[in-house]
Parts: sequence; C-alpha cells; structure tokens
Amino acid sequence: MRAAVLHQPHDLELVDKPIPSAGPGEVILKTEANTMCGTDYRLFTGAKTAGVRSGVVPGHEIAGRVHEIGDGVSDILPNLRVGQQATVSIVVSCGACVNCLNDREHLCTRLELFGYAIDGGLQEYITVPAHAIRRGNLMPTSTDLDPKALCLAEPISCCLNGLDQYRVEPGDTVVILGAGPIGLIHTQLALHSGAKQVIVSNRSAHRREVAERLGAIGLDPTEGSLDEQVRELTGGVGADAVVVCIGAVELAQDALVLAREGGRVNYFAGFPKGSTSVMEPNLIHYKELEVTGGSNARRRDVARAIELLEAGAISADEIVTHEFPLSRVQDAYAAVNDRIGVKIAVVPD
Repeated sequence: MRAAVLHQPHDLELVDKPIPSAGPGEVILKTEANTMCGTDYRLFTGAKTAGVRSGVVPGHEIAGRVHEIGDGVSDILPNLRVGQQATVSIVVSCGACVNCLNDREHLCTRLELFGYAIDGGLQEYITVPAHAIRRGNLMPTSTDLDPKALCLAEPISCCLNGLDQYRVEPGDTVVILGAGPIGLIHTQLALHSGAKQVIVSNRSAHRREVAERLGAIGLDPTEGSLDEQVRELTGGVGADAVVVCIGAVELAQDALVLAREGGRVNYFAGFPKGSTSVMEPNLIHYKELEVTGGSNARRRDVARAIELLEAGAISADEIVTHEFPLSRVQDAYAAVNDRIGVKIAVVPD
C-alpha cells in the first residue's frame, strides 16, 4: 500500500508499505478519504511538534471501512462487521489522569493523537491499535455517508466542544470571525442551535459568499468599522456570542468589543505558540463577559458529530471543495498552504 510518511519537518515522502494485518484487539480500516486542515500544514513545517512522532503517517480527519477485525474485538464491539463505515475519535486518552477523571479526556495529560503519534489517514489502510479500541475510539456509522462528509466528524466534534462553551440560545445573534472550514462549521452549528442571525466576518469575498449560502450575513472587515457594522445589525446591542475562528492575535480584542453586555466570547482558534495579545480587561470586567476556549473533543462529541452528519444538519459540499489522489499528496499540502477552495480531501488512487 501507499502511505505518506513525515520523517521530519518539510520531509514528507510517499512510500510503499505492506498492508497491515489485524493483531489481537486491533481493527484495520481501508481508507476512503482524509480531509486536511491548517494543523496538518503546521506539522509539515514544524510549527507544531508536540506529540508528533518522527516517521508518522499524518492525517486526522479520517473516513474508512472496516477491512479486518482482530481477535477479541468482538468482546468490545459485538456488532462491528467487515465493510462497515467508520471513523476514529483522534484523542486516545489514558482514562486515569486528573483531566480524564474530571470529564476532560480531550485534555488528557498523556494523550496520543491519530496523525501525530499514531499513524493517520494519509495511507491506504489504517491500523486502529488495541488500546484505542479498548478506549472506544473507533466510531462506526449507522448509515453510509459520503466519505468526505464523514471526515468532517473530527472538526465538527471539536466545534461541538466549543459550542458547549459559548452556547447558543434560540434567538441569539452570533458573530463568527473567520469563514474557513471551522468558521463555516460554527456557522452551521449556530444556525442549527436556533440563532436568529449569524454574522460572519471574512476578507475573502468567496468565503463570505459560502457563508451566505449557508444562511449567514457576510461582512467585510476591511469596509469600515466591524463594530459599527455589527451594531447596525443588532440595534446597537452587540452579539450574544462571538467565536474567534482565525488565530490572529488582534481578534482577541475585537471579539471583546463586539460582544454585548453579558455576552460570551470563545477563542476557538489556536494562536501561534508563544503569541500574546493586547486586550482591554475592563471590557470583560464592565460588560461581565464570559470568555472561554475550546480544544480537541471527547469521544461523545465525535458520536454527536456523526449524528448531525447522518441527519443532514451539516453541508459538507460547501466545505470540502477540492480533492487530490494520495499520489499527489504533496500537491494537496501546497493547496492547503495556498488556501485553494475551502477544504482539501485526499483519497486513495
């Protein structure tokens, strides 16, 4: 089989490897698709190295089908069958650290991630190791999905974890800063949760158009004051919730300005390591803002994401816009860096 191997930053090689066989407690998936995100490119450049194993097969937004089931798996997953579609919850947690014991398995102090330490989806067959099977990280679907849609279960699950932090009540106005794949997922989740209006700010006219097709109001932050544009749309009140979906440090302050008194602000995007932001803390103090973050996802969040996809609540076609064969994986990475379309999928040849 073919596999993309990341030996070290900027050293990604497409190699031939033996097709794996399922050992005791393991499951082999035949890869159907793997979508890519900005984190994949940061792993490639070395901007992100924590938990990354030299020689790993990258890719953490995975769709596949059960190819082989190892001995003992039926004791854990009695209904699992060969040919069944499945993805993985990428955070393999220890189950014993303080975070795991306090319902924060996604922040496990000893976590392993698919595509970082465990070989991921940029290969034709994937081994789901026994300890991941025991932890419940294999997530079968109950009905077949477009593989490129199933890949989105991972980013959707992370967005659901963020949504749990900033919350959307029926009738709310939500401002999304950024219309990349994550911003567009948050847009759909906010509308699905009953938001009266979702306002999406992005410099790209194309991505604003995508947000508008999904039911949002698109704003160009370069056309005057974003604060004034939002206040005009909210009767001078401001947003009930603001979600930062781009890791630009200046947006940390902008989000506080855009929120109404008693509003919620969520810093969902990851910012550059070691970066700092100049913020006005009195905005949090006097407006009594609730400020949260959001990182990774629990297994149950992945299950929720699959249910939303199966219900048709998330439009994958507006998000996954370009496809590359695995043989052109280098071109796929270049497309991510060049921001071609919205989201890139890599599929076996």
